[in-house]
Amino acid sequence: MLKRFFCLAALTLLALFTWWVLWFMVMGALTGEGELLATIGPALQSEEEQGAVWCLLPSWPTLQPLVQLLLDTPVFFAMFWNACKLVFPQVAGQMAVAAPAAWAFSKLRFPGRRALYAVYLVLMVLPFQITMVPNYLVLDKLGLMDTPFAVILPGVFSAFPVFIIKKGFDAVPQSLLEAAALDGAGPLRCFFSVGLPLGLPAILSAATLDFIEAWNAIEQPMMFLQDKSNWPLSLYLSNITVEDLGLAMVASLMMLAPPLL
Repeated sequence: MLKRFFCLAALTLLALFTWWVLWFMVMGALTGEGELLATIGPALQSEEEQGAVWCLLPSWPTLQPLVQLLLDTPVFFAMFWNACKLVFPQVAGQMAVAAPAAWAFSKLRFPGRRALYAVYLVLMVLPFQITMVPNYLVLDKLGLMDTPFAVILPGVFSAFPVFIIKKGFDAVPQSLLEAAALDGAGPLRCFFSVGLPLGLPAILSAATLDFIEAWNAIEQPMMFLQDKSNWPLSLYLSNITVEDLGLAMVASLMMLAPPLL
């Protein structure tokens, strides 16, 4: 019991570091502009080294920053829907491409399978800064620059979801596929009736991670979308000045809501 108590206490302490950030954002969204400038403003505005003071609860809670963002900031909604138009097709396309590719790497045997999978692994570990120039040249030749497809198409063919989903398909028993084949199921029937239902946890995990990555992407839309009217919500926060601390808190909270859900 004593060991369990110390383990629970340690995990609770670690969890507080995560929950403190969420509490900071929620309470900041309910705090007035004047109180924010008085508490954390000196640490952000003053050139001199001054400490910030933060209270667990606001002295005078207000919904004014939320009203200002939702009613008086139409550019926020425009960028929110731009983000949805970029992220949801990208994630759907990733799952449509990655699931069959992962099934092929996991259950099919064909010449060059290991070499091709090694190429996938190399592409997965390459950062965006290395693939940025080739992607830019290809998109420019295809005439897709400054369109939503400039962000969607490179993301659809990402190698990371293939790696995640393949690990889930590896757990599907081979004996189950052999039994399905004896019952007359072909390769496609085995994939749709056996592979997808049993590999659903891996597919959902990959979709969740891809959604978070696409939702928070900054470099890709900044490089491939020159028209600011096509920018997603991830590029909106950088346009908020220090004088709008309340608006920044509410915008950060609203941006966190879809990945959290």
